[in-house]
Amino acid sequence: MSMKKSLFAALVACAALTGLLGGCATQDLPSAPAKAAAPDYLYKIGPGDVLQISVWRHPELSASLPVRPDGKITSPLIEDMIAIGRTPAELAREIEDRLKKFIRDPSVTIAVTSFVGNTSAQVRVVGQAAKPAAINYKQGMTLLDVMISVGGITEMAAGNRAVLIRQSEGGKQYAVRLRDLLKGGDVSANVELLPGDVIMIPESYF
Repeated sequence: MSMKKSLFAALVACAALTGLLGGCATQDLPSAPAKAAAPDYLYKIGPGDVLQISVWRHPELSASLPVRPDGKITSPLIEDMIAIGRTPAELAREIEDRLKKFIRDPSVTIAVTSFVGNTSAQVRVVGQAAKPAAINYKQGMTLLDVMISVGGITEMAAGNRAVLIRQSEGGKQYAVRLRDLLKGGDVSANVELLPGDVIMIPESYF
């Protein structure tokens, strides 16, 4: 079992044993670092994305294509090319290489026109959020951005006992103060997020 799955399973088991997500204590966790965004972050194509592929001087080879659930695309003259997990530039270079057998010096550009995103890069919010969800990561995304997307926390949430699980650091856990941020307007509780982060929001004891 992967570390990600093991960690998630452990947290769910903790919630099941106590009957409350709040049973997993957070007071001993370090506070999440305020700055986290990586300046070299590059968007990776995910299943469900729609790609606008343009081949210079060859409109007959240009197309708007969805990425299939298996992570592949089929474009004019090219079948079953893996797109998932690659940047648009990387995919464009492979398409150019494959087109060389048909046209001279192909020049390809790719724009992502509809974003779903790679699931490994999504930020997930579970527990006592108004609308728990998986959200596509964007460079510079903050805790406040994500909480706005999920509609905030419920009345039963123990917002200041929420936990941020950072998959990019091997599942390291940090304490985050959602109630201070959302109810008290404490901007010092706002932190930057990274692709793959999971935010667990426990239920209040009473």
